[in-house]
Amino acid sequence: MTKVVYKVVQHDGGWAYRLGDVYSETFPTHSDALQAARIVAAEQQVGGEPEEISWQDEKGVWHTEYSDGGDRPEAEVVDGDDEVEQNQA
Repeated sequence: MTKVVYKVVQHDGGWAYRLGDVYSETFPTHSDALQAARIVAAEQQVGGEPEEISWQDEKGVWHTEYSDGGDRPEAEVVDGDDEVEQNQA
């Protein structure tokens, strides 16, 4: 199973959550960013309809693949204290 980790970090004079090198919008408080990260992590685990998806890798190459809609990653939130919260959605 694939695992994604959202990290809550200081960013642009406020707080954001980050997945890899990609940051969310900036939130005014740590609490707001943490709440948003928890919501996104929970939504990441919700299945959907079967469909074809396209995505770009770190080298800029586009890929297309079929998703059955039920193969969802495990999602975690890492707070500034490096505490890991596993979402059990």
